[in-house]
Amino acid sequence: MYTVDEAEFSRWIRSAILTLRSAKRDYDGGDYNWTCFKAHQSAEKALKALLWGLGSPKAGHSLIELGNTLRDMGVELPRDIYEALARLSKFYVPTRYPDAWSEGIPEDYYTEGEAREAIEFAEKVVTWVTAVWRKLLKGG
Repeated sequence: MYTVDEAEFSRWIRSAILTLRSAKRDYDGGDYNWTCFKAHQSAEKALKALLWGLGSPKAGHSLIELGNTLRDMGVELPRDIYEALARLSKFYVPTRYPDAWSEGIPEDYYTEGEAREAIEFAEKVVTWVTAVWRKLLKGG
């Protein structure tokens, strides 16, 4: 059914995990916009890990589109994962660019609660991707 590439999956998922670790350090330092952005990046890398692992790498940064690609390949996308992808997708641009806001800078607009939630969503996505991968390797 799938062409499995364990080496590429491992590279991408390792990067996803390390990016999530970096997001947590930003959270601890009060850099909430960067926490949110890196949570997005962690989820993106996790989704791409699965796509690479299944022999279908995809470019792009929309977590929704990456999730839809997996769904179209026959990977079940649970509602809570879709919710996590939708919420994290909103952190790709405005967390980084001052011109995304009419006044101020991104650092002014992100809260501790949003950052904590972003980490939780990213953890959920990384855990889900890892579970899907293990299941696929077992032939289920």
